Amino acid sequence: MNKPSIIAVLTDFGLSDAYVGTMKGIVLSLCPTARIVDLTHDIRPQNVKQAAYVLLTAYRFFPPGTVFLVVVDPGVGTQRKPIAVQTDRGLFVAPDNGVLSYVLSVVELQAAVVLDNSDYHLPDVSATFHGRDLFSPVAAHLANGMRLESLGSALDQLKHLPEPLLEVALPDIRGEVLHTDHFGNIITSIGHLRWIGADRLQLIPEFGPDQAACYELDAAACRVTVGSHTLHRIRTTYGAVPVQRLTSLVGSSGQLEIGMNRGKAARTLAVSIGDSITLHTG
Repeated sequence: MNKPSIIAVLTDFGLSDAYVGTMKGIVLSLCPTARIVDLTHDIRPQNVKQAAYVLLTAYRFFPPGTVFLVVVDPGVGTQRKPIAVQTDRGLFVAPDNGVLSYVLSVVELQAAVVLDNSDYHLPDVSATFHGRDLFSPVAAHLANGMRLESLGSALDQLKHLPEPLLEVALPDIRGEVLHTDHFGNIITSIGHLRWIGADRLQLIPEFGPDQAACYELDAAACRVTVGSHTLHRIRTTYGAVPVQRLTSLVGSSGQLEIGMNRGKAARTLAVSIGDSITLHTG
């Protein structure tokens, strides 16, 4: 018996409607042995950039060969292309709107196709629900072992989002807000950070022109500015400050975060995805 295939699903559909459940029903009808994992369905509506970041933080924790079904699709029914992509880490099924940009910057792209073979779609494709009628059937066929080239025409050029802002001009490092999570933590583009000693941080830029560089920072001397607020030093965890106090820290994905001990930093600071942030290193 073949090992069940994993299909990881990421959407902006929420869970108050039947959209996600319907997609899973299609997958299981075509691939009954599939193991479906919900990455999240709480991406902000139509926020392709947030979806791209969340996918980047999650994909590496899945087994090679996972099928990632990504439907954040503000251009559904328009001229944007539906695509499937094969990489050294797995398969990705998504609209060609840049949602795969960040992942494709760090994995090996092996092949990509436009999903123009209607034999592998549902018979009647709605112009407003490609997640159900097109992307889900394709993900199921891939999980069944279908070869990528059977699903459509080869694609040489994919849409890409602009890279997140990360500019290093010491003593300052400029970035932007990429995501605010369920707990109200503000996750930024400043990373990858890791602790190398007491109050010593190493920064290897994950975005921007300096990705081959390596910087050593004094966490105790750092200040983080977002809007009119400045936070002193970078800490290891939320509980390093009193309850309801804001702090900057290194999050679980190695990004600079702003959090609040038992509170919601994003609400307190009224930040949005794309807002600028500055790390002063001395």
